[in-house]
Amino acid sequence: MNKMTLSEELTWRGQIKDKTFKDVTWLDQPKTFYLGSDCSSDSLQAGNLAIYMMARRLRKHGWKAVMLVGGATSLIGDPGGKDEERQLKSREEIQANVAGIKKQINCLFSGMDFELVDNYDWFKDMGYLEFLRNVGKQYSMTELLQRDFIASRIGDGGSGISYAEFSYSLIQGYDYWHLYKKHDVCLQLGGSDQWGNMLSGVPLIRKKENVEVHALSMPLVINKATGKKFGKSEDGAIWLDPTKTSPTQFYQFWINAEDDSVEDYLKVYTELDKEDIDKLMHHHKEAPQMRTAQTRLAQEVTKLVHGQEDMKRAEKVTELLTGKAHLSDAGAATLAIMRQEQPSLVTTTTGSVVEALVSSGLASSNTEARRLLAGNAVTINSVKVTREAFEAADFVNGHLLLRKGKKFKDSALVELKS
Repeated sequence: MNKMTLSEELTWRGQIKDKTFKDVTWLDQPKTFYLGSDCSSDSLQAGNLAIYMMARRLRKHGWKAVMLVGGATSLIGDPGGKDEERQLKSREEIQANVAGIKKQINCLFSGMDFELVDNYDWFKDMGYLEFLRNVGKQYSMTELLQRDFIASRIGDGGSGISYAEFSYSLIQGYDYWHLYKKHDVCLQLGGSDQWGNMLSGVPLIRKKENVEVHALSMPLVINKATGKKFGKSEDGAIWLDPTKTSPTQFYQFWINAEDDSVEDYLKVYTELDKEDIDKLMHHHKEAPQMRTAQTRLAQEVTKLVHGQEDMKRAEKVTELLTGKAHLSDAGAATLAIMRQEQPSLVTTTTGSVVEALVSSGLASSNTEARRLLAGNAVTINSVKVTREAFEAADFVNGHLLLRKGKKFKDSALVELKS
């Protein structure tokens, strides 16, 4: 297939929402962009990953990249998309968060040239009067008060906004001006919930430098099943940090993607081209129960974030949990991951299934365990059982997989006493 231009690719992937330039083909002449990262946490989430995939696309189309971590702005707190005031964090906590975000950015852009900067470096010695004269004087209060994220906080029913958070967009505007002067940045990327803040730098640079620079936002990725911002599971946020969300949990989050959303996720979160995604969706529509599209999605995103080896381990555990692989194929490393990911217990060849269901947390009581068994809701190694005791034949190399229902998390590893 003919290679798409950047503007064509971003349009096809649905990654263009708000922009300050009229013609999207402006993107097809590579220049320098920047993307800022909030450091209110020490890890990015799955929802954040979308804009970093967009940044990777610009970089691959020849744009120079400046990645900013908000060591200064995170001390204030971004009001965008928030209904209430953020709690201030200490400098030490923000420093730790900055280190965590830097590590993830370096991973996501491994093998690519880019600049990594921290806005604390240029704000730490700036005087308040200097900031008001150089920056504050350039902004109209009328314009600032009309921005959606501020108007919603100070209007009827709003929770109010502090002067610190109100000033946040001026600080972000200064960031853009600084990066224009130091790195010739002329485009800022961000999610659509950041659009108000992103608009701060464009007029500032116009007034200070008599130069037109631009901003580009992408739509927020929405979970169509819930209508909410994408990136959370039943158990909470899906983190890129493997100590917060393990590679196996991360992989399983993607493989659980809804059928009506998986094509959108493939476009946003992978670098598969149109031909590959069209083929995947053709197979998916012919046999959705095979979850071919979801499997490829999980493979691609997990490989990018955690690497090939962790992706393969996560894939193997998931295949075991879904019955696509047999416990006889599970090596010591895979079993060790399974013990970490789900309940595990020991029993005998004639141990009680009822007790195992209760002690693993798959059932809240003996009564519920017996009800699950009677209702054909329990499987041993993917085979439905109604009996209340294990048998020697259930164990494969001293192990079996006990499950309630169909969800990955509703399973336990049962091992024979040594």
